[in-house]
Amino acid sequence: MHSSPLSSKINNVFIHVSDLKKSSEWYCRLIGAPFHIEEVKSPVYNIPVTSETGLTLDDHRFDPGFELNPSSHVLFNLYAADIDEAYHYVKGTGAVITREIERIGEFAYFNFLDPDGNVLMICTH
Repeated sequence: MHSSPLSSKINNVFIHVSDLKKSSEWYCRLIGAPFHIEEVKSPVYNIPVTSETGLTLDDHRFDPGFELNPSSHVLFNLYAADIDEAYHYVKGTGAVITREIERIGEFAYFNFLDPDGNVLMICTH
């Protein structure tokens, strides 16, 4: 194995959004993080997460040529101990479910859309 100057961890996930304030509030509500609209300043907002991997929303305010193309593939997943409770919670936010709960032994997951149509996943492992 060769050495690398890079750490073997994901440092940050970027989500490209069309409305930074709306998406910031939606993501904070989704994960139960505190939300203060006065702290949202374009072009990016860092969602207050409790893990090592950060979550940054980017509206590309300073990039007028940027064209938002939502991902039709899962960008990342969030963990939930109870998949059924998570499913009902996410559905209650008005998010569109794109893949119903699938159970594979002890593992379960489902997919849904964020406000810009990006596919996200919730899973149990």
